Amino acid sequence: MADLFETIETTRAMRRLKPDPVPDELIAKILRAGSCAPSGGNTQKWKFLVIKDRAIKEKVQVWYKRAFDEWIGPRYLSAEPPPGVTKEKYLRQYAAVSYLTDHFADAPVWIVACLTEGTPNRGSGASIYPAVQNMLLAARALGLGATLTTRHLAYEKEADEALGLPKGVQSWAILPIGWPMGKFGPVKRAPLSEIVYQDRWGERYPGAGA
Repeated sequence: MADLFETIETTRAMRRLKPDPVPDELIAKILRAGSCAPSGGNTQKWKFLVIKDRAIKEKVQVWYKRAFDEWIGPRYLSAEPPPGVTKEKYLRQYAAVSYLTDHFADAPVWIVACLTEGTPNRGSGASIYPAVQNMLLAARALGLGATLTTRHLAYEKEADEALGLPKGVQSWAILPIGWPMGKFGPVKRAPLSEIVYQDRWGERYPGAGA
């Protein structure tokens, strides 16, 4: 078994994926990992839709690309790099996001994370995103590339309709999964000293290090 912390620290967003098939037994392992996650009240109101049908993926990709063209792409090109990321690496990230946009339907498997919770509220994500993170970590442990994307929610009604979701079911994330073209490596994040406080907002947490 891979070291848990190594898995966590190298679970990058892998946006360039090979179109090669992924065995169902590996996808089942990823889904089981998702079903082990906590949910509010242990209600487990999640459903996971596995998409392999290219025609369905292409219908969703229309809205996915539209969101990129209208605001995701321009935002990347005008924004400052996030903490821990150089401008050069940020532009490489933009190129990877652009690549996924154009090849979204090429990913051999999508897992669509859904909730059957009625009217969503601020706490609803706590009942689905832990499952999503479990699945991302499971994919990494299996050597599979994946990324969490919610961009389709910019056109939620249209995308959910393209996915064939019934009334009362909402998609919360799509995980495109496949064998990665690139290599896994350490994620780039701001140091703890910049993001952790103790007792009062703005007061440095001494355990964060330099």
